[in-house]
Amino acid sequence: MKAKWTALALFLAMSLFLVAGCAQEKKEEKKEAAKTEQAAPAAAPAAGKIILGVPGAHSGDLASYGLPTFNAAKLVAADYNAKGGINGMQIEVAAQDDQCKPEMATNAATKLVSDNVTVVLGHICSGATKAALPIYTESKIVCMSPSATSPALTQSGDYPVFFRTIASDDAQAALEVQFALDKLGLKKVAIIHDKGDYGKGFAEYAQKFITDSGKAEVVLFEGVTPGAVDYSAVVQKIKSSGAEAVIYGGYHPEASKIVTQMRKKDMKMPFLSDDGVKDDTFIKVAGEFAEGVYATGPKDISKNPMYAKALEEHKKTFGADPGAFFYEAYSAAQALLNALDKAKSTKYDDVVKALRTEYVETPVGKIKFDARGDAEGVGFAIYQVQGGKYVELK
Repeated sequence: MKAKWTALALFLAMSLFLVAGCAQEKKEEKKEAAKTEQAAPAAAPAAGKIILGVPGAHSGDLASYGLPTFNAAKLVAADYNAKGGINGMQIEVAAQDDQCKPEMATNAATKLVSDNVTVVLGHICSGATKAALPIYTESKIVCMSPSATSPALTQSGDYPVFFRTIASDDAQAALEVQFALDKLGLKKVAIIHDKGDYGKGFAEYAQKFITDSGKAEVVLFEGVTPGAVDYSAVVQKIKSSGAEAVIYGGYHPEASKIVTQMRKKDMKMPFLSDDGVKDDTFIKVAGEFAEGVYATGPKDISKNPMYAKALEEHKKTFGADPGAFFYEAYSAAQALLNALDKAKSTKYDDVVKALRTEYVETPVGKIKFDARGDAEGVGFAIYQVQGGKYVELK
């Protein structure tokens, strides 16, 4: 009996010894594993991405201005991505619809900033751009517009983050006034505008240039309310003023209604406007009454090889000709992404330096940007609706 208890005790002692040994072995294994984890290099982080924000009028009456910019961004981004992206990063296009309304533009800008946008292609309208710019300025995010022409956006010095690939309204108004006075020989002009930053700003410059010329007088300076159905009251004021022509500052929805009501009252005087009216949508809406209307717009760039490339890409991808400001937007997208590429950085100061020093070939020409943010070498021309389409006048 004693022998049995002795054997059992010996068995238990050996079992405890083995369990303790295994536990110690596992502890040693954990220590070694921890050492290995500490010694091993951390896994490389996944490659980041470049977010190209595209805020603009993607719905509503002015969508014909905003959607071509969205298309341009997608095409340029796809071109870069097919070649491996920029510094190992792919480009993601992030759209925000602001309908060219200032209150929606601030919301769009806030959303893009919260989504860590890298650079911004937009906004489209001057009023919306002005509303959004303080948000980008505070966050130090470069914003480039293909179409916001208000001079103050670059000339005030308030928005160092802002750049554009289109000339400003003062240059546009100066050209139009020169044409009106020297080519058409006008002496009395009625100036109408839509009360917005863009339309009223253009109108005020036109008024100044006419007055300063001493060659003619402004017999009416009047604002209208955008979106109204009937503009017969202002049309009657134009008629009563003795004006020989009308210069209009604003966009195509109002311009098409005003010129239609003028022509229906047999008012055949010249109607001149800005690049907010130099759009095929104006011709479609005004129909036969669009014939003969003058408008300023970016110079004809159709002989530029980059223009042909952008046009071909748009037709191939979207099955149609591009709309207003497409080439300026394509150029802006190229300029922004080229700056990121050349800077080898997404930091604000590096991107701004590259925009001001590195030339890039675009549909609007070989460009870089001056200290104010304006593209060097771009400008306006005079167009007239002839045979149902805008034709550049030489």
